[in-house]
Amino acid sequence: MIHTHGLSKRFGDRLAVDGLSLDVAAGEVFALLGPNGAGKTTTVRLLACLLAPTSGTAQVAGRDVAQDANGIRANVGLLTETPGLYERLSAWENLLLFARLYGVADPAGQVTRYLKLVDLWDRRGEPTGSFSKGMRQKVAIARSLLHEPEVVFLDEPTSGLDPAAAKAVRDFLVDLKSEGRTIFLTTHNLDEAERLADRIGVLDTHLVAMDTPEALRRRLFGRHTLVRLADTAPAWADVARAVPGVRSASWRQDGVLAVEVTDPDQDNPALVSALVAAGARVREVTEDRARLEEVYLRLVHHETGGADAGTSEG
Repeated sequence: MIHTHGLSKRFGDRLAVDGLSLDVAAGEVFALLGPNGAGKTTTVRLLACLLAPTSGTAQVAGRDVAQDANGIRANVGLLTETPGLYERLSAWENLLLFARLYGVADPAGQVTRYLKLVDLWDRRGEPTGSFSKGMRQKVAIARSLLHEPEVVFLDEPTSGLDPAAAKAVRDFLVDLKSEGRTIFLTTHNLDEAERLADRIGVLDTHLVAMDTPEALRRRLFGRHTLVRLADTAPAWADVARAVPGVRSASWRQDGVLAVEVTDPDQDNPALVSALVAAGARVREVTEDRARLEEVYLRLVHHETGGADAGTSEG
């Protein structure tokens, strides 16, 4: 649904996006992460044809950004970081105006549908200037969907929202995901990315890494089983190291035995059996999963040994 190859954008001497190559499948939710100034918003604007690329190619929904910009604009939805509503107009009037501009067949019916979907039907007659930021954001999301676009670009959809408003927006995005929409999302909220996205990309002008959150965890940190035992005898680590599939075993400061295994589902039963057979009393077995924040920080700071470490083909 979205394909880029060597996509770049330069503003004077500053290279904002450098050789971006990625693919986003139809129905996929893709989250682009990165620090401020990494090129996330520029990437969205390039794909939505608000900016022309300096070099490289991109196709969105089968249309080339260089050859059919108007066709792309008509067939994508775009939510910018600032909603940009007409504040003196009501929510109903705002959406009806854009539905007509998009040439929607039944403007009033479509506006009714989306105001109800974003839970603003009862406030439809009020000027959007009186709305909270979360309410304005929901109106803007509804606006981006009125024409039933094939692809939806959401640039920081929950930025600056209070927790309740952010949750309401995220819940609505979950509903969009269940409809099979192709969603391209930029965010600083790593928990949001993990809950919503099928895959994530980490951008720092160039694409540092791209994969599922779980695959990036395994690639960068491996898979660790945490075993809490009744005592911390050094011998239990030796027992664990002798089990097939175990790569390492060591005691943590909190008295938990951390065991790196190839596949916890396959290796944990043998690990527990070996410890019990040796006389260890096992209290608890869990898997230690690196937080997405740890994955992100390692990638952004290039702690894996190079800017492109961990990058998968896209």
